[in-house]
Amino acid sequence: MANPISGEKIGSEDIDPQFTERIIEAGADRIRTCIQCGTCSSVCPSGRRTAFRTRELMRKAILGLKDEVLASPDLWLCATCYTCLERCPREIKVTDAIIIMRNMAVDEGFMLPQHRKASQKLISTGHAVPIDEYNREIRKSLGLDELPPTTHSKKKALKDVQKIMKKTGFKTLIDGQSEGGV
Repeated sequence: MANPISGEKIGSEDIDPQFTERIIEAGADRIRTCIQCGTCSSVCPSGRRTAFRTRELMRKAILGLKDEVLASPDLWLCATCYTCLERCPREIKVTDAIIIMRNMAVDEGFMLPQHRKASQKLISTGHAVPIDEYNREIRKSLGLDELPPTTHSKKKALKDVQKIMKKTGFKTLIDGQSEGGV
């Protein structure tokens, strides 16, 4: 069988029949009703500016091409605006399916380096974008404390946030990632 999108040959070893089932069970129950009309791709704001093609991603998911879907950087280009769902003639929860696949990707060890970096900052400082020297100076010039009353200045709050991250498994998930990312 050939990949209907790329034309590359698909072998049985490329197909994971449970992949589509896992997406359906997680909440994207109508994914198999996709008729590949392309409406999702044509209305996608991310697709207008990037190589992201929602229809292609959905087709690969339906075919069970788990490794190809989860390892693709395109999976992360969706802006989660839900325009595709609003326009889909089959009312497929495309955005929800993408979020489900992103979660699967992270569980399987695939994460963009930028997401990993922001997550590591969140673990170490309590902020995905911590205050730097430049912002401290601006705050000071405005008569504000250099550090806001957040985890930046409240060490107990930071410890509490880190405890939550550890208990929820977030820290393990991020620390367990390889440096290569997607």
